[in-house]
Amino acid sequence: MELVPLKTVHGEEKVWNLISELSPVDICARAGVTCDQGGKIFTVRSFGIDFRLSASQRSISSDSPLASLFLEQLKDFFRLPMLWYLTSAKDIPCTNRLIKPIDVKGGQRFFSGTHVLPLDKLAEKYGKDKELFLRKGAELGAEVVGHGDAALRFYPLPNVPITLILWLEDEEFPARVDLLFDSTCDLQIALSDIIWSLATLTALVMLH
Repeated sequence: MELVPLKTVHGEEKVWNLISELSPVDICARAGVTCDQGGKIFTVRSFGIDFRLSASQRSISSDSPLASLFLEQLKDFFRLPMLWYLTSAKDIPCTNRLIKPIDVKGGQRFFSGTHVLPLDKLAEKYGKDKELFLRKGAELGAEVVGHGDAALRFYPLPNVPITLILWLEDEEFPARVDLLFDSTCDLQIALSDIIWSLATLTALVMLH
């Protein structure tokens, strides 16, 4: 099933305008990002990659060889979440309490139609290969955490960790992959569409 980015009125022009009106110092303090002395270019770390956001040129760029995956192939799931994050992020610590997608704001969208997360494809790809799962996660800046047969904590945005838990196939049960959020995600991301996009992006980068 093809995943279709959610249509939203919250387009790029609107969010770039909002970013331009905000204090760069405040954005950096809230979002865990940095900016140049003029406050024109923000550096945001995502999946272990540093991306530059130019408020004046309204562009996102990176020198990483992996950047094209995010800026071209998966841009519909990447650009708006990164921009809206700068407007809504809070300077609060993660709780490390994991919650299911159904428990976040607008979580019902994760289980319907073209917006179902491709977790079955992840299970198919990694269900017999824990080491491949861990290697791919390492390429994307993920931390290994202690859940399931293997688990990775990704940072699609600095204050918004997403955890993938792999359960390997065995004689009794098929392989499974669970996706979980930190309980603070609703506080960091104001729009449920954006939370869905981040979850989808996390699954898709592991499939590439």
